[in-house]
Amino acid sequence: MTSIAEKTRNARNAGNAGKAGKPTAAAARRAEIVREYGPFAGADKVAGVSHDGRRVWIAGGAQLIAFDPESGEVARTLARAGDAGTAFDGTHLWQIAETRIDKIDPASGDVVASIPAPGNGNDSGLAWADGSLWVGQHRDRKIHRIDPATGAVLRTIESNRFVTGVTWVDGELWHGTWEGDDSEIRRIDPDSGAVLDRLQMPAGTGVSGLESDGAGLFYAGGGGSGTVRAVRRPRSAQS
Repeated sequence: MTSIAEKTRNARNAGNAGKAGKPTAAAARRAEIVREYGPFAGADKVAGVSHDGRRVWIAGGAQLIAFDPESGEVARTLARAGDAGTAFDGTHLWQIAETRIDKIDPASGDVVASIPAPGNGNDSGLAWADGSLWVGQHRDRKIHRIDPATGAVLRTIESNRFVTGVTWVDGELWHGTWEGDDSEIRRIDPDSGAVLDRLQMPAGTGVSGLESDGAGLFYAGGGGSGTVRAVRRPRSAQS
């Protein structure tokens, strides 16, 4: 299997254009929102967002909700708290809940393990890639790669904006931002933090959780609106 390090070689070379290792910003382009889902009964917000290959999962506060992206209908609910990011590793869900990250069996809803969250309650996005969890630190403007067995921080990536949702797709690292009325979905170089692509959401449209379907769409949580928006992933980023 090709590793993230191998897949991101071109992105790393592009990011080296930044001076003294400081993140640089690409020009923004308008995000193409293709569909909106929700609000969902029992969810007072959308914090985390993930995709298990068939369904979209959201952290709705007091429960996790899975919906069918074709019909928009709710398919599953789990009575598990979700304060921030959600991830799927191919078998288990991972969910930030206050100062910990729970590993959850999606069939039973049981928590099978828990590890400490690196931000001690100030964590945001969550993604799974290359056998690790990737955790956003909102106001610290960082993304940590952590050991899923212990919670130990393995490396840290700096951003130049608040970090909300986090996702990896085809070796590309993307994260959401949300400051005031401005939100973007950004692709960054995983080594330098240089901003390689920017999808600007409409004013007042926040991005909380973020996940890719592994193909042509991102699913972006809308925070307190209780909605999820499907956003077209740029073709140039899919090539």
